[in-house]
Amino acid sequence: MSGLQRGKQVGVVVVVLLLAVIAGGSVGLGATVLVKLAQPLGVRAALAQTVDAPPPAVPHLALRPAAADGPAPTHTGVGAVLDPLVAAGGLGTLSAQVLDPASSTVLWQRTPDAALMPGSTAKLLTAAAALLALDHQQRWRTSVLAGAEPGTVVLRGGGDPTLSAAGPGTATGYPGAARLDDLVSQVRAAAPAPVRRVLVDVSRYTGDALAPGWFPADIAGGDIAPIEPVMLDGGRQNPAQEVSPRAAKPASAAAAELARRLGADPDTVSVGAAPPGAAVLGEVSSPPVADLLATALLRSDNVLAEALAREVARATGAQASFSGASQAVLTVLRSHGFDVSHTTLVDGSGLSVDDAVPATLLTELLSAAAAPDHSHLDDTEAQRTAALRPLLVGLPVAGGSGTLAERYHGTAAAGRGWVRAKTGTLTSANSLAGTVLDADGRVLVFALLSNGSNPLAARPRLDALAAALRSCGCH
Repeated sequence: MSGLQRGKQVGVVVVVLLLAVIAGGSVGLGATVLVKLAQPLGVRAALAQTVDAPPPAVPHLALRPAAADGPAPTHTGVGAVLDPLVAAGGLGTLSAQVLDPASSTVLWQRTPDAALMPGSTAKLLTAAAALLALDHQQRWRTSVLAGAEPGTVVLRGGGDPTLSAAGPGTATGYPGAARLDDLVSQVRAAAPAPVRRVLVDVSRYTGDALAPGWFPADIAGGDIAPIEPVMLDGGRQNPAQEVSPRAAKPASAAAAELARRLGADPDTVSVGAAPPGAAVLGEVSSPPVADLLATALLRSDNVLAEALAREVARATGAQASFSGASQAVLTVLRSHGFDVSHTTLVDGSGLSVDDAVPATLLTELLSAAAAPDHSHLDDTEAQRTAALRPLLVGLPVAGGSGTLAERYHGTAAAGRGWVRAKTGTLTSANSLAGTVLDADGRVLVFALLSNGSNPLAARPRLDALAAALRSCGCH
C-alpha cells in the first residue's frame, strides 16, 4: 500500500462462538488401566487386573447468545473510560461513536457527524448495500463463447475477479474460487475447431478503470488493480501473495493466459464480443456473494469490494462505473433508512482520498446488523436486520484473523478475541469500526475515525479504545 498499507487495512441474537469442552468422565489413559492390588503378608505377590477405561471426553462446539439481561453501560461510565484515552492525544481529528444496539442508546461520541476519510471502513457501506440489494447466494459467471470467426473464442467477463490461475493441487488465492483450468477443459471439449485466437469482452463495466483519488503506484504496490469484469486472482501477478504487483490490464492478461492454455497465440488477444446467440463453450462460477463479501471484509480486499459495488449498480439499474456504483451504494442505504447526507463516496473500497464518511453512518449500519430480534422491530426493520446479519461474519477478530490478526497486543490485549472490527488505513487516516462484547456480556458497536495522525501512533490508540470497552461494564 501507499504510505503504510494504503487501503488495508449483536443485539441479543448476536452469537459468541465458545468452545465448550464437556467432559463425559475421567480422561482416558489408554485401552486398559493396570491395577496392582496389594495383598496381605504371606499371600502371593500382587495380582494384575485390567479394567475398561472410561469413554474419552468429547468436545462440543456451542453457539451461545450474548446476555439478554446484562447490565447496560451508561454514558457517564463509558466516558470515564474513553475520555482519558482520547485526551492522551495522538488521534488528530476524530469522529467517533459508541452505541448500544439493544437499546439504540448513544453511549459516547466525539464529533460523530464529521465526515472524515474512512479508509477501508468504507467497505462496510459497500457490503451493507450488497447484502440489501443482491441475492446472498448469487454467483458471478465467467464464460467462453464461440467467436464470429472459426478458431476464435471470446472470454466474457461476468464480474468475478477471483477466477484463479492456480493449477491442480494448488490452493486458490480466494476461498472456493473457480479455476481457469476448468474453463480450459470445457472449451477444449466443446470447441468445434482448434482455438487460434482469444478475444475478451469487458462490456459489463463502463467508465474509467481507476477511481478519482487513487494513486497509479498502488497497482505496482499490490493494493489495487484496474477494475475490469474479468481477471485472474484479483489481478495479482503472484497469486500466492496477498500483496503482489497487479496487472496493468487484468482482463487482457486473463485472456492471454487462457490463450496460452488453449494453445493459441497470447499476443493476438484483443477486446471484442461474441455475435448474438453465440454458443457457450464453457462457464465457471464464483463463490456466493455472501462468501465474497466476507472475504472482502476479512482481508480488506479492494478489488473484491469494487466488484461488489459494480454489482449493486447493475442490480439497481445504475451504470456499472465508479460514479454509478458509489452512488448506487448510497441510494440503496438511503432507501433502507440510513442517513447518508454527510457521506461522500467515489469508490466502493475506501481506497480513495476523496471518500468521506461520518462515524454515525458506520454505527447505524453495525447497529442494524447487530439489533436484537425483539418485538419492537417492525417488519421492515426486522427484514433489514436479517439481511445485514452476514455483515458481522466478515469482521476480522482482534488478534485472531484478517487485518486484525497481528494487532491487540500490550495495553490493548484485553480486546483479543472480543473485538471484531473492520480496519482502515491510508497515509493520514486510520479507522476502526465493529462490535465488542463487554465484561457484562453486552454487545456494543463503535466507529472510530482518525485523520491527520501518524498511523503508527493512531492505530494502537484506536485498538486501546475498543479494548477498553471490553474491559469495563461502564455502568
